[in-house]
Amino acid sequence: MNDWFEAEQRVERAQQLSESHCFAEALSELDVALSINPNNALWHAQRGYLLEELDRAAEAVEAYQKSLQLESGDQDVALALGSALAHLGKLAQALTVFEDLARIYPDLEPTYCNRIMVYAELGRHERAEEMFYMAQGLDDACPHCFYHMGGSLFAREHFDKAIFCWERVLELEPGYIGVNRRIAQAYEAKGELDRARDYFLRELRDDPGNTDLLFELAELTLASGRLSAAVAKFEQIIELDPDHAAAHFALGSVLLQVGQPQAALVALESAAAVAEPGETLHGLDARAGEALLLLGQFAQARTRLEKAFELAPNDSRLVTLLGDALFKLKKSEAAADCYRKALAIEPSSPIAHYRLGLCLLEAGRPADALRHNLDALHTRTDFVEAMHAATLALLELGQWRKARIMLNRAITVQSNPDLLALQARFWRFRFRRYLNRLRHPFTG
Repeated sequence: MNDWFEAEQRVERAQQLSESHCFAEALSELDVALSINPNNALWHAQRGYLLEELDRAAEAVEAYQKSLQLESGDQDVALALGSALAHLGKLAQALTVFEDLARIYPDLEPTYCNRIMVYAELGRHERAEEMFYMAQGLDDACPHCFYHMGGSLFAREHFDKAIFCWERVLELEPGYIGVNRRIAQAYEAKGELDRARDYFLRELRDDPGNTDLLFELAELTLASGRLSAAVAKFEQIIELDPDHAAAHFALGSVLLQVGQPQAALVALESAAAVAEPGETLHGLDARAGEALLLLGQFAQARTRLEKAFELAPNDSRLVTLLGDALFKLKKSEAAADCYRKALAIEPSSPIAHYRLGLCLLEAGRPADALRHNLDALHTRTDFVEAMHAATLALLELGQWRKARIMLNRAITVQSNPDLLALQARFWRFRFRRYLNRLRHPFTG
């Protein structure tokens, strides 16, 4: 008799701890109670709830199943079991639970509501809509139904209809967790970034420490072109969660974009250091290689870029960067091969044409170099570096008039010391040729 009393006391204590959100301690108390009386269906159900709060959904499923074995007719436990199975991605099993329950209780609205979610996840959107309208016939003010229906519409890119459903959720339950975030995602998908930002901020007010939500807002800020603000937000995420690998990686990518290769490299290496086993940061070696290239560490850049190339051999920009590293290491032929590969992937790439032109000019093939620089200028008419290289090729070919025209064109677009130095050199070449003609008037 004392054991039964102790079990009841343990369950009461578990309830108090659960209300204080001390779920692990509550579970310990409940486990003691169940060791005394393992045939109490309600306690197994309560155990399932605690396990879900502790993100142990697989064990929660077992607890709910045990509860239903002891008392098969409990609607709430069956609904909890279906939801836990759906959370685990076991959608077919979840659907079976909800359908079995609906056959027994055809007027139980949550069986339809939950099936909206499951059918949407399975991509069976017509069935999701059917469940939605059947649920509406039983309860037209269920916020969960509108939330799940919004998800189905979003998946089909019906963004305005999805927003309508999610706004309806807010009307029915203003504090509904996650709905502002979904509305923000819909506006972002529509390209309405300012409205998306407003809804992300609303969600953050309810959940200010959510680093995943902050990360979405940072990415939105980046998409808006506000690079400095994006850097600040990624740094804020890292301050809250130093092991957030995606934030380190994104920070490194933005710092590289704004011309801070050293800081970018530090952030990228931090991302690699804190990444979870199996977590893939696509493009990390490519970005690290680019940073090293900008820092003049060409051998290390080559190593990282070759590693990245193995994973993405059809990335034109990556192959071009590898060519740049090889060119800086005085391996012009290998660099030229990279630029040719880049052009095979993207025939109109002005950078690859220009870089290949440099290799050919160095190899003593000014005519071929000129052709590639002119191809670069055909795609990008203001490409000053290609104009400079084309001028050098024309000088090598002795085409003085065309070289002067090309050089003047370059200086008109952007006057810089290299071009002005070439201009001075150009007139010296012309003057030497004039003197040579005076001395040898009958030569070509």
